[in-house]
Amino acid sequence: MSDTGNGSADDGPTDQFTQPDRDRGPTVEFYGGRGMSAFPIAFFIVWAIVQTALWRIGDTGGLIVGILIGLIVGMFFVRGNWQSYANTIFEGMTQPVAVTAIVAWIWAGMFAQLLQDGGFVGGLVWLADTAGIGAALFPAITFVLAAVFTTGIGTGYGATVAFVGLFFPAGVLLGANPVLLFGAILSGAIFGDNLAPVSDTTIVSAVTQDADIGGVVASRFKYVIVAAVIAFVGYVAAGSAMSGLEISAEAQAIFLESSEAIGLVHVISMLAVIGAAIAGRHIVEAISWGIVLAVVFNLAFGLTTLGDIVMFNAPPDAPLSEPLASLPILTVVEEPSAIGVTGSLMTGVAGFLELSILVLLIIGAAQIMIRGGAFEALLEWSIDNLATNVRNAELTMVGSAALINAIITINTAAEVAIGPYISKIGERFNLNGYRRANILDGQTAALGYIFPWSGGVLAGYSAMQELPGNYEWLDQSMLVTPIDVVPFVFQGWLLVAVFVVAALTGFGREYVIDRQSEEVARV
Repeated sequence: MSDTGNGSADDGPTDQFTQPDRDRGPTVEFYGGRGMSAFPIAFFIVWAIVQTALWRIGDTGGLIVGILIGLIVGMFFVRGNWQSYANTIFEGMTQPVAVTAIVAWIWAGMFAQLLQDGGFVGGLVWLADTAGIGAALFPAITFVLAAVFTTGIGTGYGATVAFVGLFFPAGVLLGANPVLLFGAILSGAIFGDNLAPVSDTTIVSAVTQDADIGGVVASRFKYVIVAAVIAFVGYVAAGSAMSGLEISAEAQAIFLESSEAIGLVHVISMLAVIGAAIAGRHIVEAISWGIVLAVVFNLAFGLTTLGDIVMFNAPPDAPLSEPLASLPILTVVEEPSAIGVTGSLMTGVAGFLELSILVLLIIGAAQIMIRGGAFEALLEWSIDNLATNVRNAELTMVGSAALINAIITINTAAEVAIGPYISKIGERFNLNGYRRANILDGQTAALGYIFPWSGGVLAGYSAMQELPGNYEWLDQSMLVTPIDVVPFVFQGWLLVAVFVVAALTGFGREYVIDRQSEEVARV
């Protein structure tokens, strides 16, 4: 997945999107035919475009309302029993492709918050200021570092959350353009998500095309690196041309003076996450090691207190509240509104609750489209009418993968859904499994971080909304709305363009007779 990092190759294509389920035909019937099953998703996309593009409101809660209305209205088009419609929503919401994305966000959110509170942003600012890295170069360097980090841990969503929380405020303070900076972070996530052997999208793309993972990664490097080189040059050029925000000179000076090199100790925490992921550990375990080290460093170097990490705010009448008030993790509060649990861990979790609800509802709506037959009708039409020769077949594969990613915003879910159709088109023209897997993953990795309602963009935006509470100099007006960043996700647009050109010119095209895929690798 996106993104969700390490897992078993057996975890991917065994869920609701597999071909055997489609062979049974639609399980939810609609007035107006199979196409009406796309109504909830179509309504949501229109709502999202109006909210984010026309009215420039990036509120996740508003998107939740949009998908809920789409699901409720869509129910009135169901022919027969509405219970099957409701059950299909729950069926989609309980699939691992949604839950694992949420887990990645929550773990990465806790990790990033611990590093923020531990002064890692200040360490980055100190390093950039000492090394003379100015605003012009910061987005390009962020792109490279995000790409390396994501390639190591295999979770683009987790990397986006971490880098928005850590590199975004540092870059904005140094004068980098915030929109360009957010685009660079998303681009780095795309690079790693597409190339990492432990990424779910890499695994699913290989398995659905009956190709070995090692061969897929080796064969796709040429596409990824072409896009990355051009993207890097683009960020250098754009960084020089696009100015940053006006930040109070006094606030900037105060933050620079308080920035200390000790915050860079958390580089070890990040390297621990990368090392554990490369060693084959599950992404939850890998980030958990980073969390443990971050807590140890924060306490050992006095960067935060135990109460900053987790604090229980209890009312005066709570049993044992007064006798235990001396504990470093307990505070007695008088105001009812102050009662609760606070600290780095809670803040890291709370920032993704709305996004988690939205993703579950979107996957539920996508399941309605699949069970109702609209998904299958759309793809079968493209196979019968567009894939007339090998060039058109590859263009159809690129276009259909892009379209499904616009509909199913969690890229691993989209990839699992369309994988069998990509295989069907490619096999018709004897295209090698590596080629099919690369076309499939290139679009899902790229477009999962471009559309304003996509999981990668919303994960970064959710993390960004927590920043004003962490830095006095950073206010809501400095944040980037999802629609603003769309043109600046250079790696994503370029990766799609590379595959369009590859389809037109035959660059990298391989047939079954050119190279036989080995037995599907298991990780």
